[in-house]
Amino acid sequence: MFKKVFYNLVKRYRHSTVPGWIMLVIDVLMFAVAFTVSQLFAWRFDSHMTWHAVMVNLAICGCVTLFFFYLFKTYRSIIRHMGLNDIFRTLVACVFMALTCGVLNFINNRIKVFPTTSNIIPSYRIVIMLYSLLALLMLLARFTILYIYNQYFKRRRREINLVIYGAGAAGVIANNALKQDIHFEYKVVAFIDDDASKVNQQLDSVPVMRARDVLNPKFVAAKEISQIIIAIPTIRLMHKQAITNRALDLGLTVKSVPHISLWMNGTFTANQIQDIKIEDLLQREPIKIDNINVVREVLDKTVLVTGAAGSIGSEICRQLLQYKPKKIIMLDQAESPMYDLQFELKNNEPYKKYVDSMVFVIANVKDQPRMEEVFEMYRPNLVYHAAAYKHVPFMEENPYEAIYVNVFGTKNIADLAIKYGAEKFVMISTDKAVNPTNVMGATKRMAEIYIQSRSTDQTHFVTTRFGNVLGSNGSVIPLFKKQLAAGGPLTVTHKDIIRYFMTIPEACNLVLEAGAMGQGGDIFVFDMGKPVKIYDLARRMIQLSGLKNIEIKEIGLRPGEKLYEELLATKENNIPTYHPKILRAEVRKYPLEDIDRAYGELEDIMFTLDDYRIVAKMKEIVPEFISNNSIYCDLDKKTEK
Repeated sequence: MFKKVFYNLVKRYRHSTVPGWIMLVIDVLMFAVAFTVSQLFAWRFDSHMTWHAVMVNLAICGCVTLFFFYLFKTYRSIIRHMGLNDIFRTLVACVFMALTCGVLNFINNRIKVFPTTSNIIPSYRIVIMLYSLLALLMLLARFTILYIYNQYFKRRRREINLVIYGAGAAGVIANNALKQDIHFEYKVVAFIDDDASKVNQQLDSVPVMRARDVLNPKFVAAKEISQIIIAIPTIRLMHKQAITNRALDLGLTVKSVPHISLWMNGTFTANQIQDIKIEDLLQREPIKIDNINVVREVLDKTVLVTGAAGSIGSEICRQLLQYKPKKIIMLDQAESPMYDLQFELKNNEPYKKYVDSMVFVIANVKDQPRMEEVFEMYRPNLVYHAAAYKHVPFMEENPYEAIYVNVFGTKNIADLAIKYGAEKFVMISTDKAVNPTNVMGATKRMAEIYIQSRSTDQTHFVTTRFGNVLGSNGSVIPLFKKQLAAGGPLTVTHKDIIRYFMTIPEACNLVLEAGAMGQGGDIFVFDMGKPVKIYDLARRMIQLSGLKNIEIKEIGLRPGEKLYEELLATKENNIPTYHPKILRAEVRKYPLEDIDRAYGELEDIMFTLDDYRIVAKMKEIVPEFISNNSIYCDLDKKTEK
C-alpha cells in the first residue's frame, strides 16, 4: 500500500520543483538544529548560562539568520539545477550571518549593552560553530533533495557514453550543460586533450587522456562510447577534420561546441551542441584575399551581376555590397529566387544599410533588346556574368537552350559591355569546360573562347574557372541529404567518380580577387585542393547522419558525365599569380575573324532546331569536345572516320 502511494506521488510531482516556502521552512529547521547543538556545546563549557540568555541568543541569531535568508534568497534556488553559484550563495549568506553576530558581540563588549548578563550575546566560538554547522546542514539538505529527485522523481533517460575533446573552459561548460539535458543521460567517460600538462589529471572526476589512448577500437568498445564532442571552439579546421575522420572510422557520432559568439544570450546549453556536417569535412582553411585590390576595383562603381539569384551570383552580390559600389544591378530571370534575395538583402544585416544602392531586374540574358535597355539605363562599369545553365543531363537533352543562354547570352552581355564602355567583364566558368564531354561544358568553353577574343584597351575580359561549390543548386550534397531523409538509398553514378569542391564564399572571394587582377583575355583557375571521391562522400554522410543500413547504389554515369574533372586542358599551362590560390591559364587563342564566322554559322544552324547539326557544329568549334555516355557519341565516330 505504501509503495503504491509513493509511486503515485512520484508520478504526480516528478515535474514539480520544491516551493520556496518549503525550502525556507527546511532552512529554519536546519537553523534550529544548528542552534540547539551549539547551545548544548556552550552549556558544557559554561554552567552559568541561563534559559533567559538562551532565548535572547535565539532571538538575536534568529533575526540575523532570517534577514540574510531573505537578503540572499537562499530558498529560491531550483534544487534539481543547483550549481556552484547556488552553493557559493549559501556559504556567503552563512559567513555574513556569522560576521553580523560577531560584530554584535564586539559592540556589546565595548559599550556593555548587557553588563550583567555577558552570555546573552553569543560568544565568537559559538557563533562560528553555529553558522559553520548551519552551512553544512543547509547544503546537506539540498544534496539530499537532489539525490531523492535523481533517484525517484527524475524521468529515466537513455544513457549515452561519450568523450569530450578539449579539457579547457569550453570542455567544462559542455560537460555542465550535458548534465542538465532533459532528454538523455550523458556520461562523460574521458576528456581528450593535446596539452601534455593536462593528461593524467582529472576534470570533474573524469580522467584527461591522450587522443591515441581514447580514439582506438579497444577503448571505444570497452567503454561503449557512442559520441565525441569537439569542445575547442577555435580549433584549426584541418585538426577538426582529422579528429572527425578518425572518430567516424570508429563508428562514433561527432558533434561540436560552436564559437562563444554563437551562444544564445552568452550562455550555453546542451541543445546548442551541433552535429558535424559534411560541409565541415570538405571545407579548407579560410582564403585570404587582398581587400585593397577589390575595394579599388568596386568602390563607387556601378556593377551588373547576371544570374544574381543563383548560388554563386547571390554570394557575389553579398560580397560586393560590402565594398560599397555606387550601384549594384542584380539581374536574373528566376522570379521567386530573385524575390528571396531581395527580401534578404533589404531586411538583414549587414546588407540592408546599402539598400539605396540595390537595383533588382527581372530579365533574360539572351533577350538582346531587354539587355540593351538595361545597359542603356545603368551603364555598368563592371559586369560579373554568372548567368548560365549548369545541369549536365538537362543540357545534354536541350542543346538549343544551352547554346542560346550559355553562348549567345554571354555574347549579348559581352558585346553590350564593349558598346557601353564597361571597364571589366568577369565571367564565371567551370572545370567542365576543360576537355568537355558534354554539351554544357562545351557551351561554357565556347563562351570562354568568345570573350577571350573580345578584350580591348577599354574593356578587359576575364574568365574564372573552378569546380563544384558546396551547397550550390544542383550539388550532390543536397541530393544526398534528401535521399537520407527518405531513408535511402544514396545514389552515385560510379564508384570511382571524383569531384573538386569549394565553398560558395571561398569561390566568390577568389572571383572578386581574380577579377581585380585580370588585365584582359585572362583565364584564371583556382586551387581546388584535393579531389573528393563521391562514393566516400556518400559513406561519410551516412556515418554523420547516425543512420544504419543505408545502401549506396551505383546507377551508372549520366549522359555527358565523366569520372573526373580537370581545371586545365592537356595543351594548357598555368603560371602563378601573386595569390597562391589563383593560377593564370595559358590557353589557345582563336583569330577573331574565325570566331565571328563560326559563331555566325552556329546561329544559322540553331534555327533548324536539329540537335545533331547543332552539336556537330559545336564539336567543330571546340575540337576537344568528345561526348561521353551520350547520344552524340556517334558524331565523334563519324569524325574519326
